[in-house]
Amino acid sequence: MAEPSTAAAGPQDEALLDDTALRGELVIKERAVVKIAVAAALQVPGVVKQSGGLSRLTGRELPRADVSTGADAVAINLYIAVQWPCHLDLLGRRVRAQVHRQVEEMTGMPVIELNIVVVGTESAAPEDSSTESLFAEQGDPTAPPTPVAPVRPRTPRATPAAVPAAILVAVGALGLAVVAARELLIMRGTFANAPWIRNTFQWLGRLHWSDWIVPVAVGAIVLGIVFIVAALKPRPRTHLPLAVGDTPIVWLRPTDLARNSSSHANTVPGVLSAHTTVDRKHVTVRVVRTESTPAGDVAISVREAVEPTLSLLGRSPELRVQVKP
Repeated sequence: MAEPSTAAAGPQDEALLDDTALRGELVIKERAVVKIAVAAALQVPGVVKQSGGLSRLTGRELPRADVSTGADAVAINLYIAVQWPCHLDLLGRRVRAQVHRQVEEMTGMPVIELNIVVVGTESAAPEDSSTESLFAEQGDPTAPPTPVAPVRPRTPRATPAAVPAAILVAVGALGLAVVAARELLIMRGTFANAPWIRNTFQWLGRLHWSDWIVPVAVGAIVLGIVFIVAALKPRPRTHLPLAVGDTPIVWLRPTDLARNSSSHANTVPGVLSAHTTVDRKHVTVRVVRTESTPAGDVAISVREAVEPTLSLLGRSPELRVQVKP
């Protein structure tokens, strides 16, 4: 029996292998690039996988990626969750380098654009919170750990109540400055007009007691008290804190919470429409049901659909469901 040939491929064989028409076409789907980018991001210390919490609002876990592939290049939008606290600039550089390297090595296509968006945060465990293990520069294990300042959340608040008063005072000060400049020009003889300040003080000097002085004085006192109260009044909160870790660092507008609650309520069978209002203590969902669906069943189903969203809040308000036929 003849032995199988083990001779090395000749020049003709190598030419055939280099002929793209004979070896076919390689197509890399965007889903494959997405998996490569996500796996590369998870290899970076500080990037965590998050399938609950904020991702429940969007129904998508983190990290995730949106990929656009061209003829010979890739563009990626990468959404990640990170352990907090962390150095975002250093973490971003490491994620960028890792994703660039992995995608280019595995696909052979360069990454021309990589946008990294930090969507979620997760509090680090006490044993994992060392800045030396997570954020020390690579190649220098003896570098001392960088102290991390504690997070000081700043609650979003409304515009101060003293803003209108401040605007009035500023306009009055500008008007006084214009009048003073006019008086100076009159004294220097630039133009001949009646001086307002001097005439006003002369009028006040000749002024005697009149009945209109009492209501004017009372009005001035009331206006002064209103200005003081407006300056000292605390600004009301405009956003609702989300329960992400021990410290609230992510906030949600009541309008967004109302829209999200209405969207979940509209998915309940038997609900024709839903409208939600949110205040400091209550979330009220008003739904219109079909005639064939019992009101009690609709109320229970709407409550079950909306409560998971409310559980994300740091302070869960009372949920009220009102069903109309």
